[in-house]
Amino acid sequence: QVQLVESGGTLVQAGGSLRLSCAASGIIFNMYVMGWYRQAPGKQRELVAVITSGGNTNYADSVKGRFTIFRDNAKNTVYLQMNSLKPEDTAVYYCSARLPLSRGTDYWGQGTQVTVSS
Repeated sequence: QVQLVESGGTLVQAGGSLRLSCAASGIIFNMYVMGWYRQAPGKQRELVAVITSGGNTNYADSVKGRFTIFRDNAKNTVYLQMNSLKPEDTAVYYCSARLPLSRGTDYWGQGTQVTVSS
């Protein structure tokens, strides 16, 4: 039923840019808080960016000024624009969806690998 499908991950050089996409189905998209998380090998999953249905955003300190999260409710898609990429951005990036008052994340995508080479 519910599906979050990430795309756009690839190998990029440090300093480069990449845009990730997450297409959602099976949910009333405009009711959900959407987010991007990432997980590097041997580390816990960490918040990258979150956007509410009203367009309010929040970013991890490590990506502020470099990454932008935005959503297109008509396309049921949330994006993560990543600029000035660093090797430490290397991780599997996951799309998430949750209703505003939910504890934690309701739904996760399968992830897309981003590798930033130095």
